[in-house]
Amino acid sequence: MHLESQLVDGVRELRPVGAWVAAVAPDLERTVAECELGGERAVLDSGALGPLDLTGAWFLHRLEQRLTAAGVAHAWRGARPEAVAFTDTLLDGGGPIETRLPPRTAGERPLDLIGRWTVRRSSDLRDALEFLGRIYFVLGGALLRPARLRFNSVVRHVYETGIQAIPIVALIAFLISVIVAYIGAQELRQFGGDVFVVDLVTVSVLRELGVLLTAIIVAGRSGSAFAAEIGVMRLNEEVDALRAIGVNVVEVLVLPRILGLMIALPLLTVIADAMGLAGGAVLSWLLLDIPFNQFLVRMQDAMASTTFWAGLLKAPVFAFVIALVGTFRGIQVRDSSRELGRLTTVAVVESIFLVLFVDAVFAVAYWEFDF
Repeated sequence: MHLESQLVDGVRELRPVGAWVAAVAPDLERTVAECELGGERAVLDSGALGPLDLTGAWFLHRLEQRLTAAGVAHAWRGARPEAVAFTDTLLDGGGPIETRLPPRTAGERPLDLIGRWTVRRSSDLRDALEFLGRIYFVLGGALLRPARLRFNSVVRHVYETGIQAIPIVALIAFLISVIVAYIGAQELRQFGGDVFVVDLVTVSVLRELGVLLTAIIVAGRSGSAFAAEIGVMRLNEEVDALRAIGVNVVEVLVLPRILGLMIALPLLTVIADAMGLAGGAVLSWLLLDIPFNQFLVRMQDAMASTTFWAGLLKAPVFAFVIALVGTFRGIQVRDSSRELGRLTTVAVVESIFLVLFVDAVFAVAYWEFDF
C-alpha cells in the first residue's frame, strides 16, 4: 500500500496503489498527511488501486479535501471509486433532490406543483442515467475479467426468472392464442376464410403476442421481485454494509439480475410461441375442423423468413428494460416499508409502460426496414 505522487508539466498525478483497507489505517493516515500536493491541478488515478473498504475510502476523501484546501483543482482519471462517493453521502446526509424539497402544502399553486414535478423528474432522469452508466462501466470491466461476472448468481437468476416462470407463461400464451383464434374464426367465417385463422394466429403470436405477453408477465413477476429484494436490503442497511467493505453493489446485485433475465426471457419467448401455436391448432381443430397436419402446412406458408426472429429479437431488449427498472427502483428505496411498496409498484408500472413503448419503436423500425 502506498501513494505515488509525481509532477508532470504542472499536473500533479496521484496514484493510490495496493489495498486501502482498515488493517493499514495508520499507514494510510501518514501517507495522506505527508503526500506532496504542489501543482496547478491534480489527477487521481485509481487504475492500480486494490481492495478498498470504507476506511480506505475515507482517506481518499481526506486526500481530496487536502487538494481542495490547497486550491488545487482535481479530477479522477476514469470512474471515481464508489466507496469514495459513498463517504460524501455519509458526511453531508445527501440524497435525491426530492427528499430535500419542502413538504407539500394544501394551498400550493399550480406553478409550484409543476416546478416540484419537474425537479423530481429531472432528479430521477439524472439518477437513471448515472445508474445506466455504472452498469455499462461494470459490464465492461467484467468482460475484460470474466471471473467478475459471478456465473453462479447469473444461473440462479436464470432459474428463478426463467425456469420457475414456465408454467404461468405457457398457460397464458395458450389461452390468449385460443382467444385470438376464436375471435378470428368468428369474423373470418362470415367470408369463408376459415383457413386464414392459421395465418392470424401464426403471425400475431410469433411477431407480437408471444414476446409481449411474456415480457408483461415477467415485469409483474420478476421486475417486482428485483425491486422488493434490493429494497429490503436497503432497509436492512445490507447495501450500505456491502459498500462499507468495498464491494461494488452494481456488480453483485444488479448485473447478475440483468444478465440472468436477458438469458431467461428469450427462452421463455420460445416456449410462449410454441404454446401459442399449440393453442391456435387446438381451437382450429375443434372449431373449424382443420387437422393438425393442415395447420402445420398452412403455418409454414404464412411464416416469412423473419417472422420468428422479429419477435425473438425483442426479448433481450425487453429483459434489459425490465431488469434495469426493477433494480434501479430497488436501489432508490429508503426510510420505510411504505416507500418499499410504492417503489415496487412504480417499478412494475414503469416496466410495462417501457416494454410497450419499446415494442412500438420496434414496430416502426420493422416497418421502415421491411423486416
